[in-house]
Amino acid sequence: MKILVIGDIVVPCELLVEAAHTIAGDREHTVEAVEWPCESRQEFQHRSLNLEKNGPTAEKVPDEAYQEIADADILLTHFCPVPADLIAAGRKLTLIGTCRGGMEHVDVAAATERNIPVVHCIRNAECTSDFAIGLMFAETRNIARAHAAIKQGNWRKDYVNSGYTTSMCEMTLGVVGLGHIGKLVARKGAGIGMKKVIAYDPFVSQESLDAAGLPVTLVSQEELFRTADIVSLHMRLTPETKNSIGREQLGWMKPTAYLINTSRAGVMDKDALVEALRNKTIGGAALDVFWDEPVPAGDPLLELDNLTMTPHTAGNVVDALPKSPLLLARVILDYWATGKSDMVVNLRNLK
Repeated sequence: MKILVIGDIVVPCELLVEAAHTIAGDREHTVEAVEWPCESRQEFQHRSLNLEKNGPTAEKVPDEAYQEIADADILLTHFCPVPADLIAAGRKLTLIGTCRGGMEHVDVAAATERNIPVVHCIRNAECTSDFAIGLMFAETRNIARAHAAIKQGNWRKDYVNSGYTTSMCEMTLGVVGLGHIGKLVARKGAGIGMKKVIAYDPFVSQESLDAAGLPVTLVSQEELFRTADIVSLHMRLTPETKNSIGREQLGWMKPTAYLINTSRAGVMDKDALVEALRNKTIGGAALDVFWDEPVPAGDPLLELDNLTMTPHTAGNVVDALPKSPLLLARVILDYWATGKSDMVVNLRNLK
Protein backbone atom coordinates (compact mmCIF):
# COMPACT_ATOMS: atom_id res chain seq x y z
CA MET A 1 0.00 0.00 0.00
CA LYS A 2 1.27 3.46 -0.90
CA ILE A 3 -0.18 6.55 0.75
CA LEU A 4 0.51 9.99 -0.67
CA VAL A 5 0.11 12.93 1.71
CA ILE A 6 0.08 16.56 0.65
CA GLY A 7 0.62 18.95 3.52
CA ASP A 8 0.71 22.72 3.74
CA ILE A 9 1.73 25.56 6.04
CA VAL A 10 -1.37 25.03 8.24
CA VAL A 11 -1.47 21.22 8.43
CA PRO A 12 2.14 20.14 7.82
CA CYS A 13 3.24 16.92 6.18
CA GLU A 14 4.44 15.31 9.42
CA LEU A 15 0.92 15.33 10.89
CA LEU A 16 -0.52 13.73 7.75
CA VAL A 17 2.31 11.17 7.68
CA GLU A 18 1.39 10.15 11.25
CA ALA A 19 -2.23 9.76 10.15
CA ALA A 20 -1.13 7.67 7.15
CA HIS A 21 0.79 5.24 9.39
CA THR A 22 -2.29 5.00 11.64
CA ILE A 23 -4.48 4.12 8.67
CA ALA A 24 -2.07 1.51 7.35
CA GLY A 25 -1.64 -0.17 10.73
CA ASP A 26 0.21 -3.49 10.40
CA ARG A 27 -0.10 -3.54 6.60
CA GLU A 28 3.09 -3.24 4.60
CA HIS A 29 3.10 0.31 3.31
CA THR A 30 5.05 3.33 2.18
CA VAL A 31 4.23 6.98 2.71
CA GLU A 32 5.33 9.76 0.38
CA ALA A 33 4.97 13.41 1.39
CA VAL A 34 4.56 16.42 -0.89
CA GLU A 35 4.07 20.02 0.22
CA TRP A 36 1.56 22.45 -1.28
CA PRO A 37 3.82 25.48 -0.91
CA CYS A 38 2.68 28.78 0.59
CA GLU A 39 5.13 31.42 1.79
CA SER A 40 2.89 32.69 4.57
CA ARG A 41 -0.43 32.15 6.28
CA GLN A 42 -1.72 35.20 4.47
CA GLU A 43 -0.89 33.59 1.11
CA PHE A 44 -2.53 30.36 2.30
CA GLN A 45 -5.70 32.23 3.26
CA HIS A 46 -5.79 33.97 -0.12
CA ARG A 47 -5.32 30.73 -2.06
CA SER A 48 -7.76 28.75 0.07
CA LEU A 49 -10.41 31.43 -0.37
CA ASN A 50 -9.83 31.27 -4.13
CA LEU A 51 -10.42 27.50 -4.00
CA GLU A 52 -13.57 27.93 -1.94
CA LYS A 53 -14.93 30.40 -4.48
CA ASN A 54 -13.72 28.87 -7.74
CA GLY A 55 -13.15 25.15 -7.18
CA PRO A 56 -10.22 22.71 -7.46
CA THR A 57 -8.79 24.06 -10.72
CA ALA A 58 -8.35 27.58 -9.31
CA GLU A 59 -4.91 26.89 -7.79
CA LYS A 60 -1.87 24.97 -9.00
CA VAL A 61 -1.06 21.47 -7.74
CA PRO A 62 2.64 20.70 -7.16
CA ASP A 63 4.14 18.82 -10.13
CA GLU A 64 5.58 16.26 -7.71
CA ALA A 65 2.06 15.29 -6.66
CA TYR A 66 1.24 14.13 -10.21
CA GLN A 67 4.35 11.95 -10.22
CA GLU A 68 3.79 10.42 -6.78
CA ILE A 69 0.08 9.74 -7.20
CA ALA A 70 0.66 7.48 -10.22
CA ASP A 71 1.07 4.38 -8.03
CA ALA A 72 -0.61 5.61 -4.84
CA ASP A 73 -3.53 3.75 -3.27
CA ILE A 74 -4.64 6.55 -0.93
CA LEU A 75 -4.37 10.33 -1.08
CA LEU A 76 -4.55 12.36 2.14
CA THR A 77 -4.52 16.15 2.06
CA HIS A 78 -5.68 19.25 3.85
CA PHE A 79 -6.29 22.09 1.38
CA CYS A 80 -4.19 21.23 -1.65
CA PRO A 81 -6.53 21.15 -4.66
CA VAL A 82 -7.54 17.73 -5.98
CA PRO A 83 -8.75 18.42 -9.52
CA ALA A 84 -9.95 15.84 -12.04
CA ASP A 85 -6.57 15.51 -13.76
CA LEU A 86 -4.82 14.67 -10.48
CA ILE A 87 -7.45 12.01 -9.77
CA ALA A 88 -7.02 10.66 -13.30
CA ALA A 89 -3.27 10.42 -12.75
CA GLY A 90 -3.88 8.16 -9.72
CA ARG A 91 -4.48 4.96 -11.64
CA LYS A 92 -4.50 2.81 -8.47
CA LEU A 93 -6.32 5.31 -6.26
CA THR A 94 -8.94 3.74 -3.96
CA LEU A 95 -9.62 6.55 -1.46
CA ILE A 96 -9.22 10.30 -1.10
CA GLY A 97 -9.22 11.85 2.38
CA THR A 98 -9.20 15.50 3.41
CA CYS A 99 -8.97 16.71 6.99
CA ARG A 100 -11.44 19.57 6.69
CA GLY A 101 -15.20 19.93 6.34
CA GLY A 102 -15.48 21.90 3.10
CA MET A 103 -15.07 20.03 -0.18
CA GLU A 104 -14.57 22.94 -2.58
CA HIS A 105 -10.96 21.95 -3.28
CA VAL A 106 -11.82 18.39 -4.37
CA ASP A 107 -13.48 17.36 -7.64
CA VAL A 108 -15.87 14.95 -5.95
CA ALA A 109 -17.71 14.23 -9.22
CA ALA A 110 -14.48 13.07 -10.88
CA ALA A 111 -13.73 10.79 -7.93
CA THR A 112 -17.26 9.40 -8.02
CA GLU A 113 -16.89 8.56 -11.72
CA ARG A 114 -13.91 6.43 -10.74
CA ASN A 115 -15.88 4.95 -7.80
CA ILE A 116 -13.38 6.42 -5.34
CA PRO A 117 -14.75 7.28 -1.88
CA VAL A 118 -14.02 10.84 -0.77
CA VAL A 119 -13.76 11.08 3.01
CA HIS A 120 -13.60 14.22 5.10
CA CYS A 121 -13.81 15.09 8.78
CA ILE A 122 -15.45 17.92 10.67
CA ARG A 123 -12.45 18.96 12.72
CA ASN A 124 -14.18 21.93 14.32
CA ALA A 125 -17.73 20.66 14.73
CA GLU A 126 -18.00 21.26 18.47
CA CYS A 127 -16.54 24.75 18.41
CA THR A 128 -18.55 25.80 15.33
CA SER A 129 -21.78 24.57 16.90
CA ASP A 130 -20.89 26.44 20.11
CA PHE A 131 -20.28 29.57 18.06
CA ALA A 132 -23.60 29.26 16.23
CA ILE A 133 -25.42 29.14 19.57
CA GLY A 134 -23.35 32.11 20.72
CA LEU A 135 -24.38 34.12 17.66
CA MET A 136 -28.02 33.38 18.47
CA PHE A 137 -27.60 34.96 21.89
CA ALA A 138 -25.52 37.84 20.52
CA GLU A 139 -28.02 38.81 17.82
CA THR A 140 -31.29 38.24 19.64
CA ARG A 141 -30.10 40.05 22.80
CA ASN A 142 -27.95 42.72 21.08
CA ILE A 143 -24.84 41.75 23.02
CA ALA A 144 -22.29 42.88 20.43
CA ARG A 145 -24.19 46.07 19.61
CA ALA A 146 -24.45 47.00 23.29
CA HIS A 147 -20.73 46.42 23.77
CA ALA A 148 -19.87 48.54 20.72
CA ALA A 149 -22.16 51.33 21.91
CA ILE A 150 -20.57 51.48 25.37
CA LYS A 151 -17.08 51.58 23.79
CA GLN A 152 -18.29 54.59 21.79
CA GLY A 153 -19.63 56.31 24.91
CA ASN A 154 -23.30 55.45 24.37
CA TRP A 155 -25.46 53.80 27.05
CA ARG A 156 -27.78 52.25 24.48
CA LYS A 157 -31.08 50.67 25.49
CA ASP A 158 -33.15 50.72 22.28
CA TYR A 159 -32.57 48.38 19.32
CA VAL A 160 -34.31 47.33 16.14
CA ASN A 161 -35.73 44.29 17.93
CA SER A 162 -36.71 46.02 21.20
CA GLY A 163 -40.38 45.41 20.49
CA TYR A 164 -40.03 41.63 20.30
CA THR A 165 -36.93 40.70 22.32
CA THR A 166 -37.61 37.50 24.25
CA SER A 167 -35.81 34.56 25.86
CA MET A 168 -34.61 31.42 24.12
CA CYS A 169 -37.20 29.28 25.89
CA GLU A 170 -39.88 31.12 23.92
CA MET A 171 -38.20 30.50 20.57
CA THR A 172 -38.36 27.68 18.02
CA LEU A 173 -35.02 26.81 16.42
CA GLY A 174 -34.97 25.75 12.78
CA VAL A 175 -31.82 23.95 11.59
CA VAL A 176 -31.23 23.74 7.83
CA GLY A 177 -28.82 20.88 7.17
CA LEU A 178 -28.43 18.03 9.66
CA GLY A 179 -24.84 17.07 9.09
CA HIS A 180 -22.49 16.68 12.02
CA ILE A 181 -22.52 20.36 12.96
CA GLY A 182 -26.24 20.77 12.34
CA LYS A 183 -27.02 17.89 14.66
CA LEU A 184 -24.82 19.36 17.38
CA VAL A 185 -26.55 22.73 17.06
CA ALA A 186 -29.94 21.03 17.26
CA ARG A 187 -28.94 19.11 20.38
CA LYS A 188 -27.44 22.19 22.03
CA GLY A 189 -30.51 24.25 21.12
CA ALA A 190 -32.68 21.70 22.88
CA GLY A 191 -30.21 21.62 25.76
CA ILE A 192 -30.50 25.33 26.49
CA GLY A 193 -34.27 24.95 26.67
CA MET A 194 -35.50 26.26 23.36
CA LYS A 195 -39.23 25.87 22.88
CA LYS A 196 -38.88 23.42 19.97
CA VAL A 197 -36.23 22.30 17.49
CA ILE A 198 -37.25 21.60 13.89
CA ALA A 199 -35.04 20.81 10.91
CA TYR A 200 -34.99 20.48 7.16
CA ASP A 201 -32.67 18.02 5.43
CA PRO A 202 -33.88 15.94 2.47
CA PHE A 203 -31.18 13.33 3.09
CA VAL A 204 -32.11 12.55 6.71
CA SER A 205 -35.03 10.48 8.00
CA GLN A 206 -37.07 11.05 11.13
CA GLU A 207 -36.45 7.41 12.05
CA SER A 208 -32.67 7.93 12.11
CA LEU A 209 -33.05 11.03 14.30
CA ASP A 210 -35.34 9.19 16.69
CA ALA A 211 -32.94 6.26 16.85
CA ALA A 212 -30.10 8.65 17.73
CA GLY A 213 -32.19 10.25 20.47
CA LEU A 214 -32.09 13.65 18.79
CA PRO A 215 -35.04 15.83 19.92
CA VAL A 216 -35.73 17.21 16.44
CA THR A 217 -38.79 17.17 14.21
CA LEU A 218 -38.22 17.10 10.45
CA VAL A 219 -40.38 19.50 8.44
CA SER A 220 -40.45 20.88 4.92
CA GLN A 221 -38.23 23.81 4.00
CA GLU A 222 -41.21 26.15 3.76
CA GLU A 223 -42.63 25.10 7.12
CA LEU A 224 -39.25 25.61 8.77
CA PHE A 225 -38.79 29.14 7.43
CA ARG A 226 -42.38 30.08 8.26
CA THR A 227 -42.28 28.59 11.78
CA ALA A 228 -38.81 29.10 13.21
CA ASP A 229 -37.88 32.11 15.33
CA ILE A 230 -34.21 31.40 14.61
CA VAL A 231 -33.07 29.75 11.35
CA SER A 232 -29.51 28.37 11.53
CA LEU A 233 -27.82 27.30 8.28
CA HIS A 234 -25.51 24.29 8.24
CA MET A 235 -25.33 23.39 4.56
CA ARG A 236 -22.50 22.36 2.28
CA LEU A 237 -21.89 24.70 -0.63
CA THR A 238 -22.60 22.73 -3.80
CA PRO A 239 -23.94 23.71 -7.23
CA GLU A 240 -27.38 22.70 -5.91
CA THR A 241 -27.19 24.77 -2.72
CA LYS A 242 -25.51 27.89 -4.15
CA ASN A 243 -27.82 30.91 -3.61
CA SER A 244 -30.55 28.47 -2.52
CA ILE A 245 -31.55 30.66 0.41
CA GLY A 246 -33.01 33.67 -1.37
CA ARG A 247 -35.98 35.98 -1.56
CA GLU A 248 -38.53 33.17 -1.45
CA GLN A 249 -37.12 31.57 1.70
CA LEU A 250 -36.50 34.91 3.44
CA GLY A 251 -40.00 35.99 2.43
CA TRP A 252 -41.43 33.05 4.34
CA MET A 253 -39.75 34.16 7.58
CA LYS A 254 -41.60 36.00 10.30
CA PRO A 255 -40.67 39.70 10.68
CA THR A 256 -39.44 38.83 14.18
CA ALA A 257 -37.26 35.87 13.10
CA TYR A 258 -33.47 35.76 12.88
CA LEU A 259 -31.11 34.07 10.43
CA ILE A 260 -27.73 32.63 11.52
CA ASN A 261 -25.06 31.47 9.05
CA THR A 262 -21.83 29.75 10.08
CA SER A 263 -21.65 27.47 7.01
CA ARG A 264 -20.80 29.16 3.69
CA ALA A 265 -21.86 32.58 2.43
CA GLY A 266 -22.50 31.18 -1.04
CA VAL A 267 -25.59 29.26 0.06
CA MET A 268 -27.32 32.63 0.46
CA ASP A 269 -28.39 35.29 -2.03
CA LYS A 270 -26.57 38.33 -0.63
CA ASP A 271 -28.82 40.92 -2.28
CA ALA A 272 -31.92 39.20 -0.91
CA LEU A 273 -30.49 39.17 2.62
CA VAL A 274 -29.45 42.84 2.52
CA GLU A 275 -32.90 43.75 1.20
CA ALA A 276 -34.66 41.79 3.95
CA LEU A 277 -32.54 43.40 6.68
CA ARG A 278 -32.86 46.91 5.27
CA ASN A 279 -36.63 46.59 4.95
CA LYS A 280 -36.87 44.78 8.30
CA THR A 281 -38.92 41.96 6.79
CA ILE A 282 -36.88 39.69 9.08
CA GLY A 283 -35.84 40.52 12.61
CA GLY A 284 -32.09 40.27 12.20
CA ALA A 285 -29.16 38.08 11.19
CA ALA A 286 -25.73 36.96 12.36
CA LEU A 287 -22.98 35.95 9.93
CA ASP A 288 -19.56 34.39 10.41
CA VAL A 289 -19.04 33.84 6.65
CA PHE A 290 -19.04 36.37 3.83
CA TRP A 291 -19.05 36.66 0.06
CA ASP A 292 -15.83 38.69 0.22
CA GLU A 293 -13.38 38.19 3.07
CA PRO A 294 -12.40 40.49 4.63
CA VAL A 295 -15.59 42.48 4.17
CA PRO A 296 -14.58 45.46 1.99
CA ALA A 297 -15.14 49.10 2.89
CA GLY A 298 -18.45 50.32 1.53
CA ASP A 299 -20.10 46.91 1.66
CA PRO A 300 -23.85 47.34 2.35
CA LEU A 301 -23.60 44.83 5.20
CA LEU A 302 -21.63 47.39 7.20
CA GLU A 303 -24.59 49.79 7.22
CA LEU A 304 -27.06 47.43 8.90
CA ASP A 305 -28.05 47.81 12.54
CA ASN A 306 -29.81 44.44 12.71
CA LEU A 307 -26.78 42.34 11.74
CA THR A 308 -24.06 40.78 13.93
CA MET A 309 -20.81 39.94 12.11
CA THR A 310 -17.72 37.96 13.10
CA PRO A 311 -14.61 37.43 10.91
CA HIS A 312 -14.99 33.72 10.00
CA THR A 313 -13.78 32.55 13.40
CA ALA A 314 -16.41 29.95 14.34
CA GLY A 315 -13.97 27.09 13.86
CA ASN A 316 -10.90 28.77 15.31
CA VAL A 317 -9.77 26.87 18.37
CA VAL A 318 -6.16 25.98 19.13
CA ASP A 319 -6.46 22.21 18.94
CA ALA A 320 -8.69 21.68 15.88
CA LEU A 321 -6.02 21.79 13.15
CA PRO A 322 -3.31 19.65 14.83
CA LYS A 323 -5.85 16.96 15.70
CA SER A 324 -7.53 16.88 12.29
CA PRO A 325 -5.28 14.32 10.49
CA LEU A 326 -5.70 11.70 13.22
CA LEU A 327 -9.43 12.45 13.33
CA LEU A 328 -9.53 11.79 9.59
CA ALA A 329 -7.62 8.53 10.13
CA ARG A 330 -10.20 7.37 12.69
CA VAL A 331 -13.04 8.25 10.31
CA ILE A 332 -11.41 6.22 7.50
CA LEU A 333 -10.77 3.21 9.74
CA ASP A 334 -14.37 3.31 10.96
CA TYR A 335 -15.61 3.47 7.37
CA TRP A 336 -13.50 0.47 6.41
CA ALA A 337 -14.77 -1.46 9.44
CA THR A 338 -18.48 -0.70 8.91
CA GLY A 339 -18.85 0.14 5.23
CA LYS A 340 -20.85 3.25 6.10
CA SER A 341 -20.11 6.77 7.27
CA ASP A 342 -21.68 10.21 7.17
CA MET A 343 -18.19 11.48 6.37
CA VAL A 344 -17.99 9.80 2.95
CA VAL A 345 -19.42 12.64 0.90
CA ASN A 346 -20.17 10.57 -2.22
CA LEU A 347 -21.20 7.34 -0.52
CA ARG A 348 -24.73 7.35 -1.98
CA ASN A 349 -23.31 7.49 -5.51
CA LEU A 350 -20.68 4.76 -5.24
CA LYS A 351 -21.29 1.48 -6.99
